[in-house]
Amino acid sequence: MPLLLTTTPLSRGVFLSSAFHLESVMISRMNFLFPAKAPKVPAATSLVIDGEPVEITVKVSPRAKSYRLTVPHHGNPVLTLPRTGRWPEAEGFLNRHRGWLAARLKRSAPRTAFADGEVLPLRGVSHRIHATGRLRGRVEVSEIDGELSLLVPGEAAHIPRRLTEWLKAEAQRDLAERSDIHAATLGVEVKSVSMRSQATRWGSCSSSGRLNYNWRLILAPPFVLDYVAAHEVAHLVHMNHSPNFWKAVERALPDMTKGKAWLKAHGKVLMGYGLE
Repeated sequence: MPLLLTTTPLSRGVFLSSAFHLESVMISRMNFLFPAKAPKVPAATSLVIDGEPVEITVKVSPRAKSYRLTVPHHGNPVLTLPRTGRWPEAEGFLNRHRGWLAARLKRSAPRTAFADGEVLPLRGVSHRIHATGRLRGRVEVSEIDGELSLLVPGEAAHIPRRLTEWLKAEAQRDLAERSDIHAATLGVEVKSVSMRSQATRWGSCSSSGRLNYNWRLILAPPFVLDYVAAHEVAHLVHMNHSPNFWKAVERALPDMTKGKAWLKAHGKVLMGYGLE
């Protein structure tokens, strides 16, 4: 005789409850085995500030221990996530700091593109940019109507690239010369000098004797460039910022405080040159 399942109103409720519990357990196990994919972290996002969209670069850093929002001297704001971070949490963090970001952006230095008719400092002295229209040649320093000028070959569209390359070469020459002088004073050897376009740094030094400098130092007065060169060369003696390090900087450049103070006061403005 076949076994039949009969239910009374009470047993039917118990049966349905048991079935629902079994289904919930199965769903939980499925979620454990096949968890829902977390929203992918994008390479960039945007936030509307004062009615205008602001693009924000998004990075995941294995060294970051928390969410972090930074505003570099040039370029877009950066939202950094720890490796275990989740995008919904990062979005919430970004929205909570909307006011802070708006205030920081207002204090950011203006961008000054390299364009025909624009004025920029060269070794601390203002020069006006002029596109010569000539197909060949190199950038030349001249004077037009009593005003110091930079004559850039090519059409106006070629100015940013050609002028930047020339400024890098000028910076390379000055910084290599000053680095060698400070190295001789401190009894160390400089292996190489390279130009970079760092967003937040004026220079860096490796223990192997390789120095990197921000090419925009050529825009500052010479005593500022000299200070940064002395600073980086002193790192070949002390790879830190201890009292002994600052004594080494002062030994290389006794008047170091002048360049240090100028850079602190005006460095942010220099970082904006050459940006579209």
